Amino acid sequence: MRALVTGSSGFIGSHLTQGLLKKGFKVFCLVRKESDLKWTKDLNVTFVKGDYLNKDSLKKCVCGMDYVFHLAAVLNAGDWDAYYNANVLATQNLIEACVKANQGIKKFVFVSSIAASGPLYDKIFRDENCACVPSSLYGKSKLYAERVVSRFGTKIPVTIARPPIVIGTRQQELFVLMKLLEKRIFPVIGKKDKQMSICFIDDLVRALILMAESEQACSQTYYVTDPKAYSWREMLKIIAQKMGVYPYVVKIPYPVLLSIAQFSEIYANITGKEPLITTRYICSTRNHYHLYTSQKIRDELGFKPQTEFSKGIEDIVNWYKK
Repeated sequence: MRALVTGSSGFIGSHLTQGLLKKGFKVFCLVRKESDLKWTKDLNVTFVKGDYLNKDSLKKCVCGMDYVFHLAAVLNAGDWDAYYNANVLATQNLIEACVKANQGIKKFVFVSSIAASGPLYDKIFRDENCACVPSSLYGKSKLYAERVVSRFGTKIPVTIARPPIVIGTRQQELFVLMKLLEKRIFPVIGKKDKQMSICFIDDLVRALILMAESEQACSQTYYVTDPKAYSWREMLKIIAQKMGVYPYVVKIPYPVLLSIAQFSEIYANITGKEPLITTRYICSTRNHYHLYTSQKIRDELGFKPQTEFSKGIEDIVNWYKK
């Protein structure tokens, strides 16, 4: 089986690429000249160059692929036009290329985000039938992209995944938090510590491959979450224990941390490097609930998360220590 992965240089995309290789897929990674290949350059993959705003180049990339996993997206952009071009128009061009150049495709899997559905203000788990009210331009762009994918679902098989906050090795924001813990700083954001749904990266990779291979998943949207919700304080406490550190609790006002994240993004835009921490990530920790149930994917596809929380955190700590 031949699979094309967009966004393979990112946190989730690089893990998905490795997961597909372990399953015996022949993997092709759609990259641009500015792509950072540090996590994929030594893998047994084929790199293909494409421009998301050039439909002809995309046709060449998707031709002959059995599966296309579309993860490439811009998480932090200056304005709506930038989000639209990178997340909506790029998705439309890619799926149009599949329709025109690869009618034999088995599945187009679009990796969206819980940002497309928006935050909650009470402790109720949301499912796929709940109305979507995104609170950010990023979330709005992902919702629009979902609608584009759904529209083409009458022409080729499609499935949409909505991951929550994904926990795993290579996650930049988690790396920064662990740096703080190592310095004995336990950051607590804001006055309240609300719960959120999470998913470990290995479980998400298994879910994405399951969606691709399942006919029942055609034209469906799925949340992929751990059954239990956690607060930042809970997670950081367990991480600190696994690291063997005993940090001091430091309460950081939300506006202060948001300003730091904004500066980090500005610096990243100037230098071309990844921001140490992003406004989108900080906003996700604000006084909103982010609770989503994955009952649908469990019932329809038989998916069950396999990563035990303590073991998953231990793996991340071991990665950090390297």
